[in-house]
Amino acid sequence: MSSVKVAVRVRPFNNREIGRQAKCVISMKDKTTAIQHPKQSKDVKAFNFDYSYWSHTNEQDPNFAGQSKVYQDIGEEMLQHAFEGYNVCIFAYGQTGAGKSYTMMGKPEPRDQQGIIPQLCEELFDKIKTQESKDLQFSVEVSYMEIYCERVRDLLNPKNKGNLRVREHPLLGPYVEDLSKLAVTSFNEINTLMDEGNKARTVAATNMNETSSRSHAVFTVVFTQRRHDEMTDLSTEKVAKISLVDLAGSERANATGAKGDRLKEGANINKSLTTLGKVIHALAESSQSGSKKRKKSDFIPYRDSVLTWLLRENLGGNSKTAMIAALSPADINYEETLSTLRYADRAKQIVCKAVVNEDPNARLIRELKEEVMRLKELLKSEGLADLVESPASPSDGGQRIMTPRNEDAMEQLRASEKLIAELNETWEEKLKKTELVKQEREAALAELGVALDGTGTTIGVCSPKNTPHLVNLNEDPLMSECLLYYIKPGIMKVGSTHADIILSGPHIRDHHCTFESREKNGEIIVTVTPEKSATIFVNGKTVEGPLLLKTGHRVILGKNHVFRFNHPEQARQEREKTPSTETPGTVEAQLGEPVDWTFAQMELLEKQGIDMKLEMEKRLLAMEEQYRREKEEADQLLEQQRLDYESKLQALQSQVERASLLSGCTTPEYSTDDEQGESEPSWTEKEYQLAQWAFIKWRYHQFTSLRDDLWGNAIFLKEANAISVELKKKVQFQFVLLTDTMYSPLPPDLMPPDVASDQPYPRTIVAVEVHDLKNGATHYWTLDKLRQRLELMREMYDSTAEMTTTSAADCPVESLTGGDPFYDRFPWFRLVGRAFVYLSNLLYPVGIVHRVAVVSEKGDVRGWLRVAVQHVTDDDAPDCTGGVCQTGTARIAFNQEELQKKIDAENEAEANIPSGEELRIVEGQDDEEASEASAAAAAAAAAGGDGQKTPAEEEGEEEDSWVQFMKEHPHLKLGTTFTFRVTLLQASGIPPEYADVFCQFNFLHRHDEAFSTEPLKNTGKGPPLGFYHVQNISVVVTKSFIEYIRSQPLVFEVFGHYQQHPLHMQAKEEVIMQRRMPRTFPQSLPLAKPVPSPRHGRVPTTPNLNMTHCSYDLLGWWEICELGPSGEYIAAVVDHSDEKPCQGVFMLHQGIQRRIRVTLVHEPGQDVVWKGVKEVVIGRIRNKLEVKGPDGEVSALSLNICSQGYLYPPHDLRVFYQFEAAWDSSLHNSKLLNRVTPYREKVYMTVSAYIELDNCAQPACITKDLCLTIHSRDARLSQPRSLRSLFGSGYYRSPDSNRVSSVYELSLKHSSPEGSPGVQRRRRRVLDTSTTYVRGEENLAGWRPRGDSLIFEHQWELEKLTRLEQVERVRHLLLLREKMGIVSGEEGKEIRWILGEGDDDTVDRQITLLDKCLKLWSMEPLQLYVEAFLLTNLMKDTDVDDDDDDDPAGMIRSVSTPVLSSTLVENSPQHSPAKSPVPPPPLGAADSEGPLPEGVAVPVLPPLPPDSTDDNPDYQALYIPAVEEIRVSPVVSRKGYLNFLEEKTSGWIKRWVVVRRPYVYMYNNEKDPVERGLINLATAQVEYSEDQQAMLKTPNTFSVCTKHRGFLLQTLGDKDVHDWLYAINPLLAGTIRSKLARRAAYLRI
Repeated sequence: MSSVKVAVRVRPFNNREIGRQAKCVISMKDKTTAIQHPKQSKDVKAFNFDYSYWSHTNEQDPNFAGQSKVYQDIGEEMLQHAFEGYNVCIFAYGQTGAGKSYTMMGKPEPRDQQGIIPQLCEELFDKIKTQESKDLQFSVEVSYMEIYCERVRDLLNPKNKGNLRVREHPLLGPYVEDLSKLAVTSFNEINTLMDEGNKARTVAATNMNETSSRSHAVFTVVFTQRRHDEMTDLSTEKVAKISLVDLAGSERANATGAKGDRLKEGANINKSLTTLGKVIHALAESSQSGSKKRKKSDFIPYRDSVLTWLLRENLGGNSKTAMIAALSPADINYEETLSTLRYADRAKQIVCKAVVNEDPNARLIRELKEEVMRLKELLKSEGLADLVESPASPSDGGQRIMTPRNEDAMEQLRASEKLIAELNETWEEKLKKTELVKQEREAALAELGVALDGTGTTIGVCSPKNTPHLVNLNEDPLMSECLLYYIKPGIMKVGSTHADIILSGPHIRDHHCTFESREKNGEIIVTVTPEKSATIFVNGKTVEGPLLLKTGHRVILGKNHVFRFNHPEQARQEREKTPSTETPGTVEAQLGEPVDWTFAQMELLEKQGIDMKLEMEKRLLAMEEQYRREKEEADQLLEQQRLDYESKLQALQSQVERASLLSGCTTPEYSTDDEQGESEPSWTEKEYQLAQWAFIKWRYHQFTSLRDDLWGNAIFLKEANAISVELKKKVQFQFVLLTDTMYSPLPPDLMPPDVASDQPYPRTIVAVEVHDLKNGATHYWTLDKLRQRLELMREMYDSTAEMTTTSAADCPVESLTGGDPFYDRFPWFRLVGRAFVYLSNLLYPVGIVHRVAVVSEKGDVRGWLRVAVQHVTDDDAPDCTGGVCQTGTARIAFNQEELQKKIDAENEAEANIPSGEELRIVEGQDDEEASEASAAAAAAAAAGGDGQKTPAEEEGEEEDSWVQFMKEHPHLKLGTTFTFRVTLLQASGIPPEYADVFCQFNFLHRHDEAFSTEPLKNTGKGPPLGFYHVQNISVVVTKSFIEYIRSQPLVFEVFGHYQQHPLHMQAKEEVIMQRRMPRTFPQSLPLAKPVPSPRHGRVPTTPNLNMTHCSYDLLGWWEICELGPSGEYIAAVVDHSDEKPCQGVFMLHQGIQRRIRVTLVHEPGQDVVWKGVKEVVIGRIRNKLEVKGPDGEVSALSLNICSQGYLYPPHDLRVFYQFEAAWDSSLHNSKLLNRVTPYREKVYMTVSAYIELDNCAQPACITKDLCLTIHSRDARLSQPRSLRSLFGSGYYRSPDSNRVSSVYELSLKHSSPEGSPGVQRRRRRVLDTSTTYVRGEENLAGWRPRGDSLIFEHQWELEKLTRLEQVERVRHLLLLREKMGIVSGEEGKEIRWILGEGDDDTVDRQITLLDKCLKLWSMEPLQLYVEAFLLTNLMKDTDVDDDDDDDPAGMIRSVSTPVLSSTLVENSPQHSPAKSPVPPPPLGAADSEGPLPEGVAVPVLPPLPPDSTDDNPDYQALYIPAVEEIRVSPVVSRKGYLNFLEEKTSGWIKRWVVVRRPYVYMYNNEKDPVERGLINLATAQVEYSEDQQAMLKTPNTFSVCTKHRGFLLQTLGDKDVHDWLYAINPLLAGTIRSKLARRAAYLRI
């Protein structure tokens, strides 16, 4: 008795496990194998086996176990047992892909890769050669079978194609009936059989193993030893049965991905392996129970599976058994590996009872003979003696009735006799039988056309000898006769699917034809029968019914598959009939040429009546005729063009000659007079002053030069940033504009050298802002300094490869000392901001405590200062209590000449302006305002007359005014000492990032003499910083001092220690300086450029800088319509689910006719009259948002216009113009439009419509980017559902939502002559280097240098600084007025010396201007607008006196804000075209029908100018249309429902409103994705009146009036009114809140 030897072997990782980055969970030490849980490292399970083979590594590992090691331990032992006469069994178990087949079979080459079976067989024959003698003979028999899906197949006999039956004999046990047992005499023979069997074995690919064994393979070697004893003359035999089993691997369907047949195979494999596990478990338990009485539970289920039934003797019977468990080391196979280990551990407990098999044949023959005799006696007793005598063919077997018992006995008798015959076979008979089987196999293969050599190896394919077949013919000779289709007996179907012969092609039907092979008169005939409407040709003729085929026939199936039919028997008979002296009767000999593909095609054309040569000649003649005709047309066209060019050249030459003659006739006297007339204009002195002011103004108007500097130096800025990124310098460079103002004076190093000292306007320069992110500092460089530093940066970049590179963090000293070109020195204290305190209260002995704002250079308020300024007399004692720090008295001298030069330089611009209304020119002011100011100044100059005074008179009046001033201000006598005190009290609101804060102040002209305080700790919390610094200043009174305190301020500068300084002990590592965000909204998609027209070329897209006549807001609706089943074009579905960059995605079907439908909606006007659509162009087909590459006319497709015209919807007085164009997407020849769009991909295209308008010189171009996806033709498309559509009734079902919208601004600009200097100057082109590529630009992550937007942002900053300066001055004047207690009667007298200098007329003018400002501030805004508007219209008919103070709008008690009120008058329609279709009349026109709601203001249009009416027939206005697409702002100010009451309507309409400034968008409801209307707030007037609400009895209402109509809006609640007003017009909302607050305060009083 011996137990089963168990060995485990772990393999290396396979590709699948390496790809999934698996980890090894198997470890081995000696005979112990341990497995670790992949998720619980402490969970380790250990098992002990007879052998543990570590094959996970390579041969260099000392613990590595190769194939030879496994065979030495297991194979050699089992072979020795076989020589001793024991039955031997070795089987491999494990999951699929674990290496079982490799362990058992291995690889044929190299030899060290061979498995157990080849090595065992080879050593077997080696031992036989060494031990064989005269008395000892050996014989070896081999059988090879597989168990596939519980069915047994013979792998060595091709005739046994069916499934073999498994039987069980009482003596032999289970065996396979009719299983081939082949005798072999050498290892080569057994190796050949093994190779043939492996080829026939069933394997398939799964996710875990490409060559997975799908069956259990049993390789059996019957080893017989015959020994003859000469003394006793007896022969004894030992028979050993060696069973080598390669089990199929256990698998899981989800891991292997098994489907269909693979899933069925896996189920059967797991069934047999499960049964094997049950058998092993039962045997293990029975082995442990020992000699105890067996129970019913000890039953061993051998018969549950064919595998266990055949291996019954090997598992628990007469056999020496060894098991090899193959393991996977990967953690992803942990469960399967653990199951295999438990399986092997259980098998180790099985005990087998092996015995030596001595003389089995003699004993078996005797027992079988006794069994045969017993069965014959049984049959004779049943009266079946005749069957016993001749069992194969009984005489009355058909009439005799056999009982089941008799049938079983008869079957057992036949089986026993067959076994006796096999046992009695001699060795020679067995060899003959093996040779016969080999010949039958070779004959079967030869019948199939497979040729074998003498050793049985396949050498090629040849023509079958008996079977009819089809041979392919191909146009390529190398591809001909490579395919053979055997026509087997019976019916064979040919078709594209579910056929015996499967062909593919456009003309092959599913069931094309059938070939029928049957035997007739001892001869095999083949008939072809086509199916209905199938194309078949035989020998060039069409086959319509059954046709008998003969060898050599040419068969064409469809139009591409050409075959030759071969019948070997018919060919053999024809050769026999042909005499030997004649040529053999082959088809080639009969036809005289080889039968190939060309022959078959020519035969087909000839039989079908097509002459190829004649056809080719006809085609050639036709092409020659076409070439001749086209050549003649081209020659004629070329000749015509030559004549046209010659005529044009002659015309131009004649014009040049006439011009030269005219120039020669011009007399010099005429030109001299003309020049003299032009050089001596008759201008007055004031006109000269006005021209001088205009020249100075435009001389320093430097927008163009700033833009040139930005564009020209952008390339240097990009290069500096690129080098900084590559060298890992934490420095960023960006353009910045700096202006020399009071709040932001330019340092001397930034002041350009060409700036004149007497420049009247502040100079603006382009500088470079350097953000030192490492040190938290900011520097400013000039452009010259940037170029100089860039040279050093380039040298540093080039030398980085030769020196050790260190980052800025490693070299802090370099960045502090300025040795690095990227860094600059920076001071310890940094400027926080500046403040200005005016001293005009010193003109009166009045002390004032100022609270002034500390403003940074960017115009941001960074804190507040409290400063006291007062006159000091001799009696005032110094105050040193309460923490007040008083210094000594400082003496300041005011030089009259120095101060006067500075004041004159600052006021030169105002001095040059003619007398009249004061003009304040700020750089960046609109041209219209400047022109109005110039006109006002000119009018004032003209009205002033010639009443000018002489210098002597002016000097005398000035002396008198000074004498009068001294009398009124005795404390400011000239030559006396005047002392005043400046007390710096507190500073509040200083940002906490400035630690130590101090303040210094000085006079404007004395920068070197500054008074400073001590630094104070600033934490940003607690009470304000208390400086309490007192400074007395003593001055000798002069005229310059009096002028200074009357108009000039003291400058206060606040400094602080920036805590992010690198030497600061609390400094952080890095500070990221946040850049000010631009004042424009971000765009999700760049504005689409027009697609060039293939017919009319490219429309000019350069901005037109001419004057704008009028502008309109256009709302465009874009639809793509598809032809529906009803024959009508239906709008395609649009996906509005997400925030799409194109406002929606069109979902189109493939292969359906389409149309592009565009609807333009705008307010009615007399200037916009659409004549017709000139062209619609589609281009730029792409799958990305960005457009790459230049446009070409070849890529653009012009569409045919189907319809166009005006629409007249009911209850809507807007203008609706709609047109449709047919679109055939296949003409683009784009694969994006010709295929179904893949998932998550979009297709983008650009559509441009060129539309003609009346009185316009060129068409208007409206462009839109559309996004779409192409779906299959039969796809059912619907609008995707989103979360917001889950609540309430979805609006997406409305067909009006299947469109996308866009907003445009249409401007009609005046045309100007091409050659005018203004046009040429505006068209000046400057080289823009911002788009030029520099090295390393790709590392900037989308960074771009600032451009034109920087100029507009800077203008806003300058405007803010100017307003802050004016506010501080006005605050000082109001505070002084309140402190002095000035009554209204004394106001003009006291304030004269405070406002400014100059003569009495100038001061009176300033006082009058101040009165007007105060009056304007106190009046209602709507009252101002109506008053100005009515006065403008009434002045034409009646003379209105200037002194008339009557309020024509006094009864109006509403609050309103006119937004761009001048635009309402200037941009209103001026004329109506004479010959053009007129759209519906505009709202608000004088002849509008129907009453208007009360309280709705409708602006009355001013009358037409007389030159532009129909009375002047010569007048013809031609405008240039400019269309600009307006992107919808992503910022939503407010959204919600509002009730609308429009003009000419009687009921309220509830609409969903979204405020995205500067537009208000209107929708039908909350779920409506398409804009239905819009209001432009930039040209609208918002009004709110409580009296109007009371009169109309409509609470919570306000009105919005545009240029064309008015709306009365009502909120749904009381609290929403101010919120909506703040979203629409914040200034109006603030005014209303201020009035309500004052009213509430008045009521409390």
